[in-house]
Amino acid sequence: MPKIYTARWVLPIVAAAINDGAIVINDSKIAAVGDRAAILRAFPGALVEDFGNAAILPGLINAHSHLELTVMRGFLEREEHDFFAWLRKLTLARLQMTDEDLFVSAACGAIEAARAGITCLGDSSSFAVQSMRALSEVGLRAIVYQESFGPDPKLADENVDKLREQLDGMQTLQTDLVRAGLSPHAPYTVSARQLEMISRLAVDETIPVMMHAAESAGEKQLMLNGIGPFADGLRARGIDWQAPGTSTVRYLSDHGVLETKPLLAHCINVDEDDLQLIKNHGAGVAHCPKSNAKLGHGRAPFAQFIAHGLNLGLGSDSVASNNTSDILEEARFATLLARASGAGLASDDQPSVNATQALFAATLGGARALGLSDRIGALKEGMQADIAVVSLHSIRQQPIRDPAEALIFSSSGRDVLVTVVRGREVYRNGHMTTTAEDDLKTRLDQIRAKLDGPA
Repeated sequence: MPKIYTARWVLPIVAAAINDGAIVINDSKIAAVGDRAAILRAFPGALVEDFGNAAILPGLINAHSHLELTVMRGFLEREEHDFFAWLRKLTLARLQMTDEDLFVSAACGAIEAARAGITCLGDSSSFAVQSMRALSEVGLRAIVYQESFGPDPKLADENVDKLREQLDGMQTLQTDLVRAGLSPHAPYTVSARQLEMISRLAVDETIPVMMHAAESAGEKQLMLNGIGPFADGLRARGIDWQAPGTSTVRYLSDHGVLETKPLLAHCINVDEDDLQLIKNHGAGVAHCPKSNAKLGHGRAPFAQFIAHGLNLGLGSDSVASNNTSDILEEARFATLLARASGAGLASDDQPSVNATQALFAATLGGARALGLSDRIGALKEGMQADIAVVSLHSIRQQPIRDPAEALIFSSSGRDVLVTVVRGREVYRNGHMTTTAEDDLKTRLDQIRAKLDGPA
């Protein structure tokens, strides 16, 4: 039987906000969206739930996360001034985690996402099978990208053979909601030869690709001049790195990565030529402003991403570098940071960054960046019923003139009432409906105690 959700506001994203709107869910899909009175007349036998002073919108999309690192929230604060040391401590800690530890950590991250109205993630994982298990148990939609490492070109064949084995295991776990992808980690951790081999594999087998790109000053030094902490680290391992003397994005283009139409996370150190390359290849960008700021990497050009019409989503990155997975909060921070830099204010040569654009990036923009906009990211007949219901009842949100502005500037994931994925409620009014949250939290504390070691 169809079910109707109604609220003061319905935000289809692909059309104007509807005051006193309604949406009809039939099984896994959206059957209709429109004016409340008209919808009730058209579906007289449907179950009806009125959320009152709330907004119904497409499920939020976290285009870049690392759910397996949820246990490391607050674990790396002392290393944040030194990205190389931060990565080293993270890597060593992750090696202490068992498969079940990784599953629990990822499941807790997925629960946090569901509670914040996030219905879909682009999740990067060194142990992707465990993240896929976790996302499937919680009931979220995702592309999980198995990370591949290997800066030594002599080991490229061995590393890609290992990646193929990992991919085989992931593909046995694929469902309609959770898909397998590949992630050559970053230009400083994967050789050019390995990049080319992974790109060819992805193109030949139509597998989505994600990569960290243009994230840090150390990466820029490595690419342009072959100096800095990453260059020093490679030399210490006996790896001969020849700086290409180009930007990261140009380097990825030269080695076939952009042919895969990848999702590129961060893109802080990019210029106009880089943005045009990204656009021309139909690649996506996952903008992670809070993580970028917390690690001191700088500000990615959010306003320019929008002006170039890129496939642009928002990402939380890991809670090891952000501390929260809240895409409404990420959207607010992205907008305010762009305005603070002066690039987000209206002028003769710069577009304004407004709440509507930020909400688009948090929904349909993220779907486009992940290559999923044919099924999610908007409230439209025939689309998958991935939905978030956000309360607008609090005094801190009043008075409301524009629902997009209320969502971006006055709301957060803590205001989410219901999260629906493919027509199924996974979260409602403070409670998960799919998994034992309290048990997972207890197990997460035990894993963290192991990582922290003796006091």
